[in-house]
Amino acid sequence: MAERAQAGALASADPVAGSPVYPIGSRINERGRLEVAGCDVVELAAEFGTPAYVYSEDDMRARARATVAAFAERTDDFEVLYASKALTCTAAYRLFAGEGLSCDVASGGELHMALRGGFDPERIYMHGNNKSEAELEQALASGVGHVIVDSLDEIDRLERVAAGRPQRVLLRVTPGIRPDTHHKIATGQEDSKFGIPPAALPHAVERCAAAGLDLRGLHAHLGSQVFDLDVYDTLADVLTNAGDYPVVNVGGGFAVAYTRDQRPPPVSAYAEAMLARLPDGVRVLCEPGRSLVANAGISLYRVGTVKEVPGVRRYVAVDGGMADNIRPMLYDAVYEAEIADRFGDSTPCRIVGMHCETGDILVKQATLEDPRPGDVLVMPATGAYGHSLASNYNGVPRPPVVFCSEGDARVVVRRETYEDLTVRDVDDD
Repeated sequence: MAERAQAGALASADPVAGSPVYPIGSRINERGRLEVAGCDVVELAAEFGTPAYVYSEDDMRARARATVAAFAERTDDFEVLYASKALTCTAAYRLFAGEGLSCDVASGGELHMALRGGFDPERIYMHGNNKSEAELEQALASGVGHVIVDSLDEIDRLERVAAGRPQRVLLRVTPGIRPDTHHKIATGQEDSKFGIPPAALPHAVERCAAAGLDLRGLHAHLGSQVFDLDVYDTLADVLTNAGDYPVVNVGGGFAVAYTRDQRPPPVSAYAEAMLARLPDGVRVLCEPGRSLVANAGISLYRVGTVKEVPGVRRYVAVDGGMADNIRPMLYDAVYEAEIADRFGDSTPCRIVGMHCETGDILVKQATLEDPRPGDVLVMPATGAYGHSLASNYNGVPRPPVVFCSEGDARVVVRRETYEDLTVRDVDDD
């Protein structure tokens, strides 16, 4: 009894156990180091180098299963699609295909990786607000189950490519709803590059019929990081008023915690809100992406320089930055950070990257425990969009992606080399 009480006290003192920002099951181990999926992250940094994207496979699987269960408890006719732009690598596609999810892709490249990762083409949905004829030809040749038609012009392109084949399509509707999220990740407002305005839907329906396309239903997406679930009531009204269709895709928007004080609704609440106002007999599709991978992943860096500007601030510079995580600069995204083997908050500082930009700031206001050169720094909740948006700015090779499970770690995307930076060059000499 005393041993259980002591174990409970240790768990409650662990700043990682139960934290919403770290992968499920993370902890501070007996050596005082962060452990993810049974792997000591200081050892991971030594083995795989830094920067590195590290994921818990078990966390990703658990979130996929929880999402499926949330809808299965409320309807018999649904489909969960992995919004794959959140983490575009073959291993992620393979993992979610293995969990029975379907998939949405937004380009020919994502389609290529989804197929390479083992997704049945029938369970792939092809997105994109400006799909080329080449991408549409690729989709139809691959046997993609549904194309999400985003504009009237696209109907013309798809008619030419389909050449009479009854390709299944959904029409993307611009619902005129702006959720309470960052303006750069809101997509449902009237002034949007995405979708067909409701007033133009009757013409779009006529054009699909004339083009010989098999119109199955409607799609709408409000944006990302949606905390206010009431917007899904409004969305349901827009979609049901637009017509009677057998398939309704209500998009994604599932929010995640980027800092410890953020508490997004559980996935069950999203399922409840998305289904509440839709009529019976409709097949409901949803598209989580960020919520399946964001908190499953962390980024590892090595501290290089600690610089004190008297009376101003302390800068902690790491060996990555805006090339491997552009979100703080692009979306004003806020993250937390810790020294991997010394959690604490004794030192207010600003965590900056190594790129030649003043705006290369990963965390504007951080508190670390006595940061020193050589420390391994960890940023949690970086599993969504870091790898997908990574660049070679300043000629920096992109980091590896490392999957961890039950104490074993494996590289699923290798670190780029300097040779990779020139492999596409054409040398006229």
